[in-house]
Amino acid sequence: MKRQAPLVVIVGGGFGGLAAAKALKRSPVNVLLIDRSNHHVFQPLLYQVATSVLASGQIASPIRSLLAGQMNTSVMLGNVTGVDAASKQVVVDINDKVKLKISYDHLILATGATHSYFGHDEFAPFAPGLKSLADAESLRNRILEAFEKAEIEDDQGRRQALMTFVMVGAGPTGVEIASALAVMARSTFRQDFRRINPASARIILVDMGGRPLAAFSEKLSEAAMRRLTSLGVEVRLRSAVQVVDKEGVVIGSERIWAKTVVWTAGVAPSPAGKWLGTAVDGSGRVQIQPDLTIAGSPDLFVIGDTAALEQDGRPLPGVAQVAMQQGRYAAKSIIRRVTGQSPLPPFRYFDKGNLAVVGENFAVLQSAGVELSGFTAWLIWALIHIQFLAEASLRFSVFLQWMWTYVSGKRAARLLIRQPTKDISELLS
Repeated sequence: MKRQAPLVVIVGGGFGGLAAAKALKRSPVNVLLIDRSNHHVFQPLLYQVATSVLASGQIASPIRSLLAGQMNTSVMLGNVTGVDAASKQVVVDINDKVKLKISYDHLILATGATHSYFGHDEFAPFAPGLKSLADAESLRNRILEAFEKAEIEDDQGRRQALMTFVMVGAGPTGVEIASALAVMARSTFRQDFRRINPASARIILVDMGGRPLAAFSEKLSEAAMRRLTSLGVEVRLRSAVQVVDKEGVVIGSERIWAKTVVWTAGVAPSPAGKWLGTAVDGSGRVQIQPDLTIAGSPDLFVIGDTAALEQDGRPLPGVAQVAMQQGRYAAKSIIRRVTGQSPLPPFRYFDKGNLAVVGENFAVLQSAGVELSGFTAWLIWALIHIQFLAEASLRFSVFLQWMWTYVSGKRAARLLIRQPTKDISELLS
């Protein structure tokens, strides 16, 4: 990469970071995108990998491939561990090189979020979240293994625990996993087992709020609630999870024996606020200015789940559309500065609405005063999600897979893949 042009460093290859990198194509800057993973994943469909509808390769693309046509852009596989805003440097661990410092002219932090257990980090080993492909594949293994173990379990109590699944958090992710799991147990697995009845699986969705999908209108929440109930999902509202351990959960004073617990209750931002030593909100997100920079550092942008910004008196939601719009805004701001143009007006998010799928052929949609639930909303959900996949090949592959699943009721990605427990030489001896 030639260094005579200003260098824009982007940390994070998610929705925001990738949108920023693409918007800088053909601009008079050099771009370096750093990410811990070599791929961009379409997170809204992670639950379909976890429930065996899609394979991992159908919702993810190598970042290098996505940016291969941008001759001003390079990609680095590394773990950013700090930022020195005063000297305009990022600190990166790359292989055996620890605390390597890279200077920048402009920096875009799009470092995303991770799972939040609200002060109960001891829950983490027993209630994984769903933020990455590794999370999705691990959860798929746990789900498939639970049914396989139940098939050969003679003790009725242990068998029921294996076939009990608890989702903590009734937001879109929790609702989507619970409903997809219910469909899988009651239709896909219907004829596959001989000693168990997969339809007897107990699927529990727990939330402290008063309704599922609280970000939607009450009308759509009620529609989602009816749909969940019709699928056989037990919805426990206004219920606090007190304990999560290897035996299951305690909800209020009730112990529920469950071998699979999924945490979908909340997220925590990256440690960018600690790196920068700047003001953060109560969740730890960096408080940014209307131009997406932090006070005193006009060349440092923070976007997506890492940032906290209010619009019309309300905080912007942590959704992909916010990150993408902010990524493009940050890129345009940098181009204007480099080319000597006037600054952009303050960032303003255009809300395109909310969508959530609730099982097969049913979704809820809320956009610009329009509220839909049912099959039509599901078709719109499917079209939008296919449109936003990163590559045309993925759109084609996912469309065909969905059509096959819709017609046949079968799921193609039901492979239980585990690492061998013994060394191969030991097995061959």
